[in-house]
Amino acid sequence: AGSIAVTGEGNSTTTNLQQGLTKAWVFFDGDESTVSAADSFNESSMTDNAVGDYTFVVTNAMANTNYSYSTSVLCEDNATRGPKALGLRVDGSDVATSNTTTTRRFECLKGARDGSDGGAQDTQNGSIQYVGDLA
Repeated sequence: AGSIAVTGEGNSTTTNLQQGLTKAWVFFDGDESTVSAADSFNESSMTDNAVGDYTFVVTNAMANTNYSYSTSVLCEDNATRGPKALGLRVDGSDVATSNTTTTRRFECLKGARDGSDGGAQDTQNGSIQYVGDLA
């Protein structure tokens, strides 16, 4: 109920605990025919738009679109090893228009390597965490 300030080590600084909490997260399998959450918090649904292209919807809206997020994906096998990242989906030079206070669209991309030019790829294990203010 309200904001809690926590005094840090040395008693010289305080941290707003409420503002520093993760507001939503999801651990998902994007390699199935239907994208599914293995576990989540404040995540209401997800959509598989195309190969490696996912939209996630949070249950309780964020206060604005300037919240922070972090992502991770699994490199499944030797055929797909190399750089691989889950980041905001872009359309040309613009961030996808579906990014709002309740939805974010992410794309899983693998980097180029011998015999592959890289590109979008479904991921077996992905995770996203959102930090910011709720509406």
